Amino acid sequence: MSGPIDSKAKSELRIAARARRKVLARADFALAITPYAEDLAPAPGIIVGGYHAHRDEADPALLLARLLEMGCSIAFPRIAAPDQPLEFHLVPDGEVLEPGSFGIPEPLGHWPRAVPDMLLVPLLAFDAHGHRLGQGGGFYDRTLAALNIPAIGIAYAGQETDSIPHQAHDRTLDMVLTEQGIRRFR
Repeated sequence: MSGPIDSKAKSELRIAARARRKVLARADFALAITPYAEDLAPAPGIIVGGYHAHRDEADPALLLARLLEMGCSIAFPRIAAPDQPLEFHLVPDGEVLEPGSFGIPEPLGHWPRAVPDMLLVPLLAFDAHGHRLGQGGGFYDRTLAALNIPAIGIAYAGQETDSIPHQAHDRTLDMVLTEQGIRRFR
């Protein structure tokens, strides 16, 4: 389903996907995905681009803690400018993320910058080909295009849908991690 996409139809898909995700949200999700950290096969010392779950997004917090225990560094995204890729920053000891542009906790701009080797990606929906439906800002698509690194969607299993409309610039996920395990697309 590549080519021109009706923005109204995609907007309606986002509304439906948000409602579905809200129903799927579960308090034990972060714990349920943590055992799959080893299956991601991160090399010690790599930088993983994480995110702080906002509202009912699938929460990677305990997975990130486990990856940290495994020797990875964790960097968090920050919106530096509209229509630009995300910037990633390491969080200095004792510091906490603060609400950013969309109320999502972000690092401060003067914290150490980092370039992730692997990226965890929030989403509204995904399909069997690794296409994802995001919030619509394009930040993750621009970031993935700029970095060309493995992209791992973090989602509830029930967020899978038959098909996600996509365009040539939309980057597919390499895998998705749900409470049921890892699904690889490449």
